[in-house]
Amino acid sequence: MKILLIEDERKTIQYIKKGLEENGYVVDTAEDGKSGKNLAFRNQYNLIITDVILPELNGRDLCRDLRAAKLETPILMLTALGQTDDVVEGLDSGADDYLAKPFEFKELLARIRSLLKRQPKYPQNDNELRFADLVLDINSKGVARAGKKIELTSKEFSLLEYFLRNQGRVIPRAELSKHVWNVDFDTGTNMVEVYVNYLRKKIDKDFGSKLIHTQFGMGYILKEA
Repeated sequence: MKILLIEDERKTIQYIKKGLEENGYVVDTAEDGKSGKNLAFRNQYNLIITDVILPELNGRDLCRDLRAAKLETPILMLTALGQTDDVVEGLDSGADDYLAKPFEFKELLARIRSLLKRQPKYPQNDNELRFADLVLDINSKGVARAGKKIELTSKEFSLLEYFLRNQGRVIPRAELSKHVWNVDFDTGTNMVEVYVNYLRKKIDKDFGSKLIHTQFGMGYILKEA
């Protein structure tokens, strides 16, 4: 079982990580909400544990962003904010459980076991491709970023699908031409550049971070800046 721990206090990170690993869990860690969000989108986790008060992005907004993007991973909030209103707000933001600090480690383990036994509230779709907050559904041909639906043409959809299947790798223009258009690359046309520009306007323009980047003289790459 793989767990993502998002916590900004290093002593707390060491304590929880050590205890979880001694109980057979694999643990990734992040020290701010933005980094934790990126890890949650990039990797498959059985459970996410997050503090509420975090640098860059607080735990409640983190939960809202993950749920808006239809990420179904169970979330346990672990925080010193233990008043009833804090608990209610945390659960309403998308968390599945809430444990106030200080806590007994055996209770944390019990909460984890309970969450891992439950059916996910957000059904997993094996036909989805994800990167950061971008989601592409193969069956419905739907695309969304940060929960916002994006309308694409058939060719734009095919181009984005190829990017998502090759994320983090520089893709030459000739390869895109062959696999998306089924034609050999013609240096006399700018077809690939035109469609990449169309795609950028739809999935990058109105969002804070850019995902499609040009590697000059080499091609394009889907990555976070």
